[in-house]
Amino acid sequence: MQDTLTLALWQSAYVPTTAEALQRLNATAAQARAQGADLLITPEMALTGYAIGAERVAARAEPHDGPLAHAVATIAQCHGIAIVYGYPEHNPHGPPFNAAQAIVPDGQRLANYRKTHRFGDLDRAQFSAGETASQVFNWRGWCLGLLICYDVEFPEAVRGLALQGADAVLVPTANMTGFDEVQNLLVPARACENRVFVAYANACGSEGTVHYGGLSTVADARGTTLAQAEREPDLLVVTLKHAALQQARQHTYLNDRRTDLYGPLTS
Repeated sequence: MQDTLTLALWQSAYVPTTAEALQRLNATAAQARAQGADLLITPEMALTGYAIGAERVAARAEPHDGPLAHAVATIAQCHGIAIVYGYPEHNPHGPPFNAAQAIVPDGQRLANYRKTHRFGDLDRAQFSAGETASQVFNWRGWCLGLLICYDVEFPEAVRGLALQGADAVLVPTANMTGFDEVQNLLVPARACENRVFVAYANACGSEGTVHYGGLSTVADARGTTLAQAEREPDLLVVTLKHAALQQARQHTYLNDRRTDLYGPLTS
């Protein structure tokens, strides 16, 4: 078991082409590893752009084991770092899924998650909603879970991962300006109420009329913000410690839930 896990959150603006995005990911992975990071988290849809229109999203969509996955696996192997990245996953039955995948340093794909909560007209126009709740995966003794952007704003999504034993929830996101309450309030609250770390890697800059708010955030299991970026491109490096998690879990809300009362309220 690894007592610590060092995360790098890549806060970046989107670029016009996937080729350029992969070049930047390669350079950022090298930088993150040089700073001691074990795992790099990108923003939502980092490899293709997010607010690019339904036709372009569909044209850039790939299966979870497609060329993008192989390219990211090569980068992970080259630099010895795990990568959680956002991309559009091909859907044979409709618009692509807004997905995030975790690839570890040996190139193995450990988790692929499809965003289940779509935000506003933009998400609904471009993506199909995932129909499966996120499942935890284990790496280096840490139990990890993936969510994407708007998902983390729903208590049930993080609670579901906590009930599976998650130690940390990793969240690629493209949260826009005007919604800073997510980084400043909801991310710490989700971490505190579930006794998990939450790492929220946001985009910055603009795509057309869509402006992203930055403020990538890591909160600990007591709801304390360990680190937060500003509005500009950044690489936020934060070390998570099992000892701090265990200390916070001396009191956990999970043990005192009244599930006998909640059933009628969850539908």
